[in-house]
Amino acid sequence: MSNENKKRVALYTLGCKVNQDETEAIEGLFKDRNYEIVSFENRADVYIINTCTVTHLADRKSRQFIRRAINTNPNALIVVTGCYAQTSADELEKIPGVDLIIGTSGREKIVDVIEEHQKVNMATTFVSDIRKAKDFEELPVDRLIHKTRAYLKVQEGCEQFCTYCIIPYSRGPFRSRSLDNCINEAGRLVDAGFKEIVLTGIHLGAYGIYDEKLSLFDLCKNLLDKTDIKRLRLSSIEPTEINDEIIELMKNDSRFCRHLHIPLQSGDNKILKLMNRPYDAEQFQQLVTKVKQEVPGASITTDFIVGFPGEDDESFANSVELIEKVGFSDIHVFKYSPRKGTPASKYPDQVEASIKEKRSKIISDLATRGFVNFASQFINQTVEVLVEQDVKGICEGHTDNYLPVKFKGKIDKGQIVKVKIKNLEKGFLSGELI
Repeated sequence: MSNENKKRVALYTLGCKVNQDETEAIEGLFKDRNYEIVSFENRADVYIINTCTVTHLADRKSRQFIRRAINTNPNALIVVTGCYAQTSADELEKIPGVDLIIGTSGREKIVDVIEEHQKVNMATTFVSDIRKAKDFEELPVDRLIHKTRAYLKVQEGCEQFCTYCIIPYSRGPFRSRSLDNCINEAGRLVDAGFKEIVLTGIHLGAYGIYDEKLSLFDLCKNLLDKTDIKRLRLSSIEPTEINDEIIELMKNDSRFCRHLHIPLQSGDNKILKLMNRPYDAEQFQQLVTKVKQEVPGASITTDFIVGFPGEDDESFANSVELIEKVGFSDIHVFKYSPRKGTPASKYPDQVEASIKEKRSKIISDLATRGFVNFASQFINQTVEVLVEQDVKGICEGHTDNYLPVKFKGKIDKGQIVKVKIKNLEKGFLSGELI
C-alpha cells in the first residue's frame, strides 16, 4: 500500500517511562497493521493521547493535547487512553470531539477497537474496573529501534496507597510479566541493537510479589545470565525493596548500572507517616550510605514533594538536612497537588502555593549542588558512555551511573565508548574520546 493510501496515526505521551513504553508498543501495533506514523503536529486520521493523572497539571496538559489534536484535524478520530482516562472518563466524555476513551487495560486490542468503532461512528468508553485486573497486559516493545535504550515494562499496578497518590486507583493491583517472557523480550531487544535496557513498572520492586519463587533480584540475575545485554538499569525502586542481593549484584556485575532512583518524598518522619510511606528518614539515610559504601561511584537520584499538608518550617528543615546528608546526584521536585479521591486531599493544614514555590526553589538548588558534588568526582577519570545523539559533531550520552557526558567525535547512536572526563560544565561533564 502506498503512503498516500495508508491511514495516518499520531501519538502523544504524557507522564512516566511506563507510559512512554506503552505508547511505543501501541505505535508498533499500528505499524503492524500498515498505518503510517506521523508527528503529533501533523494532520492524521487517528490521534492517540496517552494521558497521565499524577497531578492537576498532568490532567490539564492531557486536555490541552486532546484539544490540540481536535484543532489540527476536526474530522480525525480522537482516542484518549492512560491513567487520566482510567480515573476520569466522565470528565473526558464532556469534551466535544473525543471519540474513544480506553483505560489502562485492553490496549493490546486497541487497533481492533478503533477500526470497529469507525464502523459504528459514535463516542464509546472502554474503562473496566481496574481493581479486578489479574493479568499482566502483554504489549511487545521490540518493534521500534530508533532510540538508544529500550524500556522493558515488567510490572503493573500498585498497592502501596500513599495518601497523596491516585496511581493505585488508575493502575490496579500488582501484576507481573512472566520470567520467560521478560527474558525473551530482552533477548529480542538486544538482537534489535539495544545496548541498554531499562526495567520499568508502576511499582517495580513488587515484581513477582505473588510468586513465592520470584523477586526483582531473580529477574535481574536471569536477564544478565541469559541475554547478551551490555547494560541493565532499574527505573525507580522503593527504599524498602532494595535488599542485599540487589546491592551485591550491582557491586559484582559491571553490566548492572550503578544508578538507583529511590523516591524519598519527604525527609521528615511526621510527614512520611502522613504520606503512608513505609520507612523513616533514618532508614533511608542508612540505606543510601550502605549502597554508596558497597558500590563505589553509585548515583542516587530521587523524587521529592514540597508542600504536603502539614509540612511546616520544622518539617521542611528536616528534609533539607537529610537531603544534604544523603548527597543526591539529582532530585525531581514536585509541588504537592491534591488529587480528588485520595486521603491527603482532605487533610487540614494545606500549604499555600507561594510557600510551595519557595520550597521548590530551595530543593532545586540543592539538586544542582548535589549534581556538581557528585559529578566532580569523575574529572580526570575514564568512563563508558552510551551515545544517544550527535549534534554537529558533538556526541551526547550517559554513563552507567547516569551522568550526562558530551565529547567531540563521530560515533553512531547506541554505541558504548570510553571517554576521558576533562571538565564539569553546566549540567554535564565534557571529555575526550579515547
